[in-house]
Amino acid sequence: MKKNIFKIIPLKLIIILVLFSCQSNKESNLTLADGTDGNWLLHGLNYSETRFSPLTDIKESNINQLGLDWSLDLGLKRGIEATPIVRDGVMYLTGPWSIVFAVDLRTHSLLWKYDPEVPKSFGEKGCCDVVNRGVALYENKVYVGTFDGRLISLDSKTGKKIWEVLTIDQSKPYTITGAPRVVNNKVIIGNGGAELGVRGYFTAYDADSGKQVWRFYTVPGDPSNPFENEAMEKAAKTWTGTWWKYGGGGTVWDAMAFDPDLNLLYVGTGNGSPWDRNKRSPEGGDNLYLSSILAINPDTGKLIWHYQTTPGDSWDFTATQHMVLTDLNIEGKKRKVLIQAPKNGFFYVLDRTNGELISAEKFTYVNWADSVNLKTGRPVENKWARYDKANIDLAPNFNGAHNWQPMAFNSNLNLVYIPARETFSNYGQDTTWVYNKSGFGTGVGWNLAIGSVDSRPTIKDAKATNIGKLIAWDPINQKEVWSVEQDNIWNGGLLTTASNLVFQGTADGRITAYNGLNGQLIWEANLQNGILAPPITYLVDGIQYITVITGWGGGYGMKNKHTNYILPGTIYTFKIGGKSELPSEMPLYARDLINPKWELDYNKSGKGETLYYKYCATCHVVAENGGGVAPDLGYSFMVGTEAFEKVVLEGLLLPNGMPKFDNRLTKEEVNNIQHFIINMARSKSDKNKSTEE
Repeated sequence: MKKNIFKIIPLKLIIILVLFSCQSNKESNLTLADGTDGNWLLHGLNYSETRFSPLTDIKESNINQLGLDWSLDLGLKRGIEATPIVRDGVMYLTGPWSIVFAVDLRTHSLLWKYDPEVPKSFGEKGCCDVVNRGVALYENKVYVGTFDGRLISLDSKTGKKIWEVLTIDQSKPYTITGAPRVVNNKVIIGNGGAELGVRGYFTAYDADSGKQVWRFYTVPGDPSNPFENEAMEKAAKTWTGTWWKYGGGGTVWDAMAFDPDLNLLYVGTGNGSPWDRNKRSPEGGDNLYLSSILAINPDTGKLIWHYQTTPGDSWDFTATQHMVLTDLNIEGKKRKVLIQAPKNGFFYVLDRTNGELISAEKFTYVNWADSVNLKTGRPVENKWARYDKANIDLAPNFNGAHNWQPMAFNSNLNLVYIPARETFSNYGQDTTWVYNKSGFGTGVGWNLAIGSVDSRPTIKDAKATNIGKLIAWDPINQKEVWSVEQDNIWNGGLLTTASNLVFQGTADGRITAYNGLNGQLIWEANLQNGILAPPITYLVDGIQYITVITGWGGGYGMKNKHTNYILPGTIYTFKIGGKSELPSEMPLYARDLINPKWELDYNKSGKGETLYYKYCATCHVVAENGGGVAPDLGYSFMVGTEAFEKVVLEGLLLPNGMPKFDNRLTKEEVNNIQHFIINMARSKSDKNKSTEE
């Protein structure tokens, strides 16, 4: 005789079991992740990557009571770009050199730390600092991609390594800076390196074992070998010359999103290698699948559809910027859409079921193209945009109208908030470019043999150039609703909430909150250190918190800083009624430009100039702004001493990530570089004295 189980098990225990089952299901079935349980389980909060939290306890009516509750110094300098993951009172995040931290949010203490011990010599293989954008969390495992190309699975309770797989050929300049994504029990990871000459791809690994399931290359390889699939065969028809010798590019170093109903994984691809199409594909061509959005079956790795935002990219206009999936009512019809604001300055709305372009409009100042043709989906380029017949001032530039910093979508207001910027730079043919001998493989320079086009943004065309902007964008009507002009172009990613707030960290060290309806600044706290990472919000024991992590760096931050000092990365967590003290304002550190007492040789300085820009200028400046993570060499006490040679040739500062160049530079060449640095510093010093007089 069957017994009624509900008569045997007490009602209270049944409720507990049901709640536990729901929570366990939500942890293993990430399609349920949406923030309603107070956790932040996925990189963009949910698979749609909206970064829109349903939490409303922090709102405009009480935000003046928002105060610092606690902080935790991570003890590491360099850039921190990670979105933390939060589950059941534990936060998981990454720092520079791909180090993973697990933090107890109740005791505010470190539970464990995992250092993958990335060799410091790998630091020079990345274009843009030794950053990492975070982990993925699935069941009892934490996944991290390391700067030197490994994918590692860790036990979420202990931080002990479960498995590790090498995802790249380490003899080539591949790196991993992006966060993994877990989809259908597979861990998806891409890589970077297009500036230095690699072929892009992304790979799916079994979440339990680490076994490779499939790999998708984003550009075709040597056509004398069999193509990996039909997509590569099709793509090869859009390339010319011997592109495969240069790698081709198209690296997948950031954006992904997933629609579980359509079972489609959306992936953004990167720029060409080298940047200039005239060099990698001399007879033209769209160069698929550079600067594209790819829709992939995550179970098989098969391409379902693609849309190329920048055909034949020649400007480093990647499409690896954050993508958001949502449903919008467009012309009276509900459409499943994918929205993106990539580097090239156009805001795209695509039908995510088939890749159809619905609309595309400029969201910042753009001069390389007039518009996007809605029938063909192609940009209408200005005739001089390819810089093959003239040098140009192009907007936006390689920093992009929007870069990796995540945007956020408030579905209550149907507004997208974009951490944007107005930028421009000089583009021209680098007539000296030789693959693998140019140091930084862009192929872009300034051709003195040809003229220039006056294409620079004017006050009439754009309010200013090289400024930051926080934009609220209406994706249905494709128009700006409001914007806030910012002094710096390199501000952090965004968070929005159901209480219609928008949070952002800034390059000058502030965490800010805006009214999402009108852009009014309603709250800020000065943390005294540049912020790149996006804020998140979550619940612990029923209390809503806002966390942001400071840590200045990244490609822009290597040369520039906007606070008095660059301090160690720190977790800062706020709540209503928080009483902890904010960090004190740091005094300016007064320094003089170097002026070593040695006889300056202008001939050696001239020889050193070329070497400096080839080997040093990627990270360093001379007598400009004090430098960023990498110091301004115009103020370096090592210049003009034996220590400089030991750093450059012997690797004295290799533990800090400063590479050694003993296989590329001679003692004589290092000496020439010092003459150039000293010449620059003295010239700047003399100019300053003249101005003061």
